[in-house]
Amino acid sequence: MKKNLEELKQVANVIRKDIIKMLTESGSGHPGGSLSATEILTTLYFSEMNIDPEKAKDLNRDRFVLSKGHAAPVLYSALARRGFFDVEELKKLRKLGSILQGHPNMNEVPGVDMSTGSLGQGISAAVGMALAGKIDKKDYRVFALLGDGELEEGQVWEAAMSAAHYKLDNLIAFIDYNGLQIDGPIEEVMSAEPIADKFRAFRWNVVEVDGHNIEQLINAIEEAKTVKEKPTMIVCKTVKGKGVSFMENEAGWHGNAPSAEQCKKALDELGGEE
Repeated sequence: MKKNLEELKQVANVIRKDIIKMLTESGSGHPGGSLSATEILTTLYFSEMNIDPEKAKDLNRDRFVLSKGHAAPVLYSALARRGFFDVEELKKLRKLGSILQGHPNMNEVPGVDMSTGSLGQGISAAVGMALAGKIDKKDYRVFALLGDGELEEGQVWEAAMSAAHYKLDNLIAFIDYNGLQIDGPIEEVMSAEPIADKFRAFRWNVVEVDGHNIEQLINAIEEAKTVKEKPTMIVCKTVKGKGVSFMENEAGWHGNAPSAEQCKKALDELGGEE
């Protein structure tokens, strides 16, 4: 599946609506970092990744690891809209007995390649997957998404060092660089700056883009595919809560669900209920 630019923008809008609706229904979850990552997941699942919902465990498929596992809503919507499971399942987010819990579970959710939630561990698993691909002489790529606050985890830098050491050019990672984490701005909590320069120092190929510009994301991924013997980090400047005015750039929306009234307001801003 490879949608054109306008179709990808439409899918991103649908995913944003899904995020708002499922979080309102569940009464809990993480809207801010799900909304900021929407274009990244849309680009991967509907334009770039070699995947087939009918062959979800194909050994030659591309892999995706949501290292910032609390942003599960954006991943669940992308998977459902891509055909891995029924869209109706999204209404059961965080409900007792649902496959769609607060963090992704690879043993329960079709299309999830790695269970994540403890920050830093996802990128480490992605490095392992990419290394396995090299050892097995497979052509698949591994994609991973980290949060900027997640960069405060030391394990991230051990993984980054390993990826460069083993020359994992089949690994393409993204940083959702929205500048905010649960306790406030990352520069006040524990600054990871300069982010791009740090990864360059760790011998990664680095590309910096507007994380809400799908065309830039596509071009960055295509550039990454041409790089040999280096992993690529795509640093995506984003807006936490993107697309919903009262959530944008507000750390308070890191882990709070909207009310029914706020849900209606958000959906109206996104073009209304479908």
